[in-house]
Amino acid sequence: MKKRLLATVLAGAMVLSMAACGNSNANKTESAAASETANASTEAGAESGETQAAAQDGDASSELNIYMWQQYISDDLIKNFETENNCKVNLSYMSDNADAINKLTAGGGDEYDLIMTCDAYMKSLIAGGYVEELNLDNIPNSSNINDTYWVSKGYCVPYLMNYIYVVYDSETCPVEIHSYNDLLQSGLKISTIDGARNLFPIALVALGYDPNSTNESEIAEAYEWLQKFNENVVAYGNAEQNLTNGTANVAVTYDGNASWAMKEKNTIKVADFTSDPIQLGIDLFVMPKGAKHVDLAEKFLNYICTAEVMAKNLEEFPYSCPNDAAVAAASDDYKNDPARDFSYKENVFFQEDVGDALTIYNDYYQKLKVGE
Repeated sequence: MKKRLLATVLAGAMVLSMAACGNSNANKTESAAASETANASTEAGAESGETQAAAQDGDASSELNIYMWQQYISDDLIKNFETENNCKVNLSYMSDNADAINKLTAGGGDEYDLIMTCDAYMKSLIAGGYVEELNLDNIPNSSNINDTYWVSKGYCVPYLMNYIYVVYDSETCPVEIHSYNDLLQSGLKISTIDGARNLFPIALVALGYDPNSTNESEIAEAYEWLQKFNENVVAYGNAEQNLTNGTANVAVTYDGNASWAMKEKNTIKVADFTSDPIQLGIDLFVMPKGAKHVDLAEKFLNYICTAEVMAKNLEEFPYSCPNDAAVAAASDDYKNDPARDFSYKENVFFQEDVGDALTIYNDYYQKLKVGE
């Protein structure tokens, strides 16, 4: 009964979040589609919009079934792994985090060997017994992951990370932006990511509170702050495109998306915050309870932790990476990317599991979305 209740709370909470590590994949997908390499990935992606074509014959044990965000891993990486391991990788795609949580809490191991989720929900997933403990001895390249970014070590493998940035067009933005409260100034046209566990922490920081607060009165104040923020919002989602095409002059988005935007338009800058911390989320792979192809899943996790493999992957998907060896092996373009070359990224906070307070966030988030 307790496990069923936890599953209900988790699934309901994820509906409000709609985010990987607290970030909306709609932004990732549409931004990736803006690049030629990501377009190629789209064309080679899911035929039905849900699942890549699986092998119709052969030994099922040579197939690996993965559930993750779309347009978030290199086609070449997948093909090379298939060749090296004489197997077939079947990628299925989630539309939001609720999908992943529903899969995990409903016995995901019946369908999938690896599922992508985020750091904010790992404690609850482990407590509910929904994920398998990993044998890291079989994933030796996981030692390349910086200890700072390990979440629930032994139950997941970090993949990529997402800083949530405020970026702006220096030609069209009418005001200086040095804090979250500056986003309430008049004259701004903001395109922003969505999701309660992305937006409420920003408001809480602006108000001087813990970004992972469980205090209802503080969350209520954050709701009021976000109502004012909404007055400047011109669009939710498509942050990169809206900033580069002039629909917006400010964007609240992820570092990888900021990278694409800055390459497309050289007047786009990262806001130089003076004191406010920024949010850092981690996308990671877990093995659902009862996964059928454990050996192949471990080989895949070890493969993506290989420095050269992940370094190549970063050329297509220039998000921040928790793999120190991969960053060291990455191209100069990646290492010198201005989207990651600034000091305040060291002043960060992580999303934490806020337990039952998720229902409070949910209530206020729904009010925010309907404009109450």
